[in-house]
Amino acid sequence: MISILIPTYQYNVYPLVKKVHQLITKENIDFEILVYDDCSPKKIIENKKINQLDNAYYKVLPKNLGRSTIRNLLADNAKFEWLLFLDADVMPIKDDFIRNYLKFFSEKYDIIYGGIKYTPKRPKATQLLRWHYGNSRESLSCEKRTENPYLSFLTLNFLARKSIFQKIRFDEDIPNLRHEDTLFSYHLQSFKVPILHINNPVYHLGIESSLEFLKKSIESVEGALYLKKNDLIDSNYIRILSFHEKLKKLKLDYLIDRLIRKNLKQIEVNLLGNKPSLLLFDLYRLYHLIQFEKNA
Repeated sequence: MISILIPTYQYNVYPLVKKVHQLITKENIDFEILVYDDCSPKKIIENKKINQLDNAYYKVLPKNLGRSTIRNLLADNAKFEWLLFLDADVMPIKDDFIRNYLKFFSEKYDIIYGGIKYTPKRPKATQLLRWHYGNSRESLSCEKRTENPYLSFLTLNFLARKSIFQKIRFDEDIPNLRHEDTLFSYHLQSFKVPILHINNPVYHLGIESSLEFLKKSIESVEGALYLKKNDLIDSNYIRILSFHEKLKKLKLDYLIDRLIRKNLKQIEVNLLGNKPSLLLFDLYRLYHLIQFEKNA
């Protein structure tokens, strides 16, 4: 009936698998849990305990495949028609998590997104940027997500009918630059595959440091530009690309570039501090987009 698919990399995913296993066992349905480790250099011993659970399988891949390819491989090897994709660093919030997805098996929708939340407890000062961003930009109500169903879709907690997923799949040809989920949702929109948004969130527990998040955000900007340059996505689909195009039409990109460059150090101090501004974060990303395009 359902295959639960979890890619992982240098992360103790056993607590998640144990929790999900407990929840799905109560439902008395056919299931499997597949966990693939993307050739982590540092092995997590506790993950081997996954193989002791009924219908749960943990496998370390012989080489690193990247976020897109490993998800496609999990789907290829899944034996059931419904696929539940979960990121390794999430955790179901409520005990009816699996049951809430099962309710929609007979619905007309082939892609169902449950949503994401962040724990209300304020993290360490060094993690505030990621936590603040997640709460403001990702942790959206079901109603808010439904207003823009494709752009608000994230791949860390979604259910897919396998026959439909195999027609879309994650693009394995793009660099590993953190926009595989954006391109996947863009393809869903292009193929007119509707997304049903429901209130069935997970907690995102893997909050990286503000410094690491800035690094990943710059990679994400580079990835967005790659998609645009290679005509893989419409510029209007990604907000930062759309905004940049408007600036260029108004011939304001050079002025913005100079303004941000002049204050770059102060912006970085703010983003790494106790009260990070998401407006400054957006300007920081815009600055790096301008640099990538100038140097392309």
